[in-house]
Amino acid sequence: MVRLLAVLSLIVSLAGCGGADNIWASDQAVSDAVYRHDGPPTLTLFTVISKASGSGAHSALMINGSQRAIFDPAGTFNHPNLPERHDVIYGMTNKAVDFYIDYHARVTYDVVRQDIVVSPQVAEMAKRAAEQYGAVPKAHCGQSVSAILRSLPGFGSIPQTYYPKKIMEAFGELPGVRAQSFSDDDPHKGGKIVTQGL
Repeated sequence: MVRLLAVLSLIVSLAGCGGADNIWASDQAVSDAVYRHDGPPTLTLFTVISKASGSGAHSALMINGSQRAIFDPAGTFNHPNLPERHDVIYGMTNKAVDFYIDYHARVTYDVVRQDIVVSPQVAEMAKRAAEQYGAVPKAHCGQSVSAILRSLPGFGSIPQTYYPKKIMEAFGELPGVRAQSFSDDDPHKGGKIVTQGL
């Protein structure tokens, strides 16, 4: 009975992850949306944290390699100008990233962003792994993000887990990680998020 309650609690806490989908943007849409940030190859872990419980509610992984895209497994985020294929969203310009953060940061949730510079090879491995993972079912965001991270050289310390906060904590222990926290305490003013360095 205790185990059943723990599983049910996990599913409820990860409800922000949404459900699996079969969205598949056209080749033309994906090609038109290609964007590469001019910074170094980077992996960015986003973790949505419940203000009420302090638990992780969602995990996503942004990859800046040959282009910048975000693996948003079982996520509910979407935008008509950002084509998606099985939870990989393309065209993540700086404005798109800001929009993504603002979408998740709200009175009840904070967003933690953690960036780590990687080699071009690792960035491309991460991009391929995300593209090959397929659509992710509800409450499996942490499982899929941690699986992709663990498959990459230098990320073996990331636990295979359903819990986004455990991934965030392990990611934060990697050398060279830079972190920021985003809060939005005013439900009536969209886009007014507060950034804090960690």
